[in-house]
Amino acid sequence: MKKVLIVVDMQKDFVDGALGTKEAVAIVDNVVRKIEGFDGDIIVTYDTHSENYMETQEGKNLPVPHCIKGTDGWMLDAEVQKAIDKKNCKIIEKPTFGSVELPCYIKENYLPEDIEIELIGLCTDICVVSNALLLKANFLETKVSVDASCCAGVTPESHLAALTTMKMCQVKVVGE
Repeated sequence: MKKVLIVVDMQKDFVDGALGTKEAVAIVDNVVRKIEGFDGDIIVTYDTHSENYMETQEGKNLPVPHCIKGTDGWMLDAEVQKAIDKKNCKIIEKPTFGSVELPCYIKENYLPEDIEIELIGLCTDICVVSNALLLKANFLETKVSVDASCCAGVTPESHLAALTTMKMCQVKVVGE
């Protein structure tokens, strides 16, 4: 059984930048250890917006410019980047919460019945849950899990709510 780790949006703007939280900062060491010790393939997603972000539907609903491609905030957290640099990773830039490209990439490169997928990263209650549910919907018989110790939400309460939602949709939650 091949293991695939998906590192969701561990970018500076979500860790300690425009939308950062103390909870996001607190998971960085766990994320680094998970990446360094992971024996399998790693996919890294980048929340990716352009200069016209504030004109988009997301920008109108979340009026905080963040993860503008090419800015410091778009880059991975420095410690996470160091861990990623030691691995061979697939990078997927996504313009919104869930990545349509992610399940397509997995379909093209793996036999879903022969893999296990684990997600970690930010934010549990937006991008992690969106991608976990997209993957579960596309790969009904594939084990999809989330390591809660390597995730943080916008608030601790919304983090817990997202974990509950994922459990209800048969995404295994570990590391609580």
